[in-house]
Amino acid sequence: MSGDESPPTCDGTPDASTPVPGPRFDAPVVRGGYSWWYVDALSDDGKNGITIIALIGSVFSPYYAAMRRRPGGGDPLHHVSLNVAIYGEGKRWCMTERGRDSLRRDKTWLQIGPSSLEWDGESLIIRIDEITAPLPRRIRGEVRVRPTAVLGRSYPLDPAGRHHWAPLAPCARVEVNLNRPSLRWSGHGYLDSNRGDEPLEATFRRWDWSRTALKNGAAVLYDVTRRDGAGPVLGLRFDPAGRVEPFEAPPRVKLPSTLWRVERETRVDPHSSARVVATLEDTPFYARSVLETNLFGETATAMHESLCLDRFNSRWVQTLLPFRIPRALR
Repeated sequence: MSGDESPPTCDGTPDASTPVPGPRFDAPVVRGGYSWWYVDALSDDGKNGITIIALIGSVFSPYYAAMRRRPGGGDPLHHVSLNVAIYGEGKRWCMTERGRDSLRRDKTWLQIGPSSLEWDGESLIIRIDEITAPLPRRIRGEVRVRPTAVLGRSYPLDPAGRHHWAPLAPCARVEVNLNRPSLRWSGHGYLDSNRGDEPLEATFRRWDWSRTALKNGAAVLYDVTRRDGAGPVLGLRFDPAGRVEPFEAPPRVKLPSTLWRVERETRVDPHSSARVVATLEDTPFYARSVLETNLFGETATAMHESLCLDRFNSRWVQTLLPFRIPRALR
């Protein structure tokens, strides 16, 4: 979605414009900006998980970060990637960056190198053909996201409206069918999209985000800290039919920091608690975790992330990133 095509929020929120039915892969991205489409899922038995992020203007690319520091801000179409992370059985991780010659897209189709995403009007089909780094192993197969409902609403994350988040399918079934590694499972999942007209680190210091699978739908908490120290705390509850209900964010609780000392926080019902079940990603600036949490009187499972953009923007982190994010020669 581009800056002039952001869809409306639900009643009572400050942003409103044209609805977007499903992902819009063809929308323009400004120089120095970004768009991404994010999927996560946990298997019904709790043993496996996956996250997939398709990025135009790869926000965590050291190569794009270097280009953004030059006059002109950098071409987002020359910095595209598909990040795939498999947790549990067959654990693997990849994020190869590619140039604009590897990008093909229209309204319902996005191709990044040998991998692609296709929206068929009812589900998102992700065809993966990638190589991990630094140790090369293949990830190949298909992931299908079947939303129970598709939303056409976005939410500004800053007062200037330069960064937006769109929860496209907060309630979904996800089917994982991979050949390399050999994996077959299904579970509850989630699909959203973010877009921005400037780098994340220009506006934000950090954030904590989570999506919690409830007995009847899902809840998302987006806790953002801007450069000025302020920031919105978005709390939205979704039912499987797509109805959205904003809710007042409950009290904040601290979670244990990661081994890289990335701070983690979440919000839970008053007089309740949350605990880290598993740390899926522990990097110098980012952590992804599975939580056992308490919301709306339910004890539930949440996918959670903490992001420190001051760490990301530091020279020592930028020096480390190419070892995990190689850039394809063609």
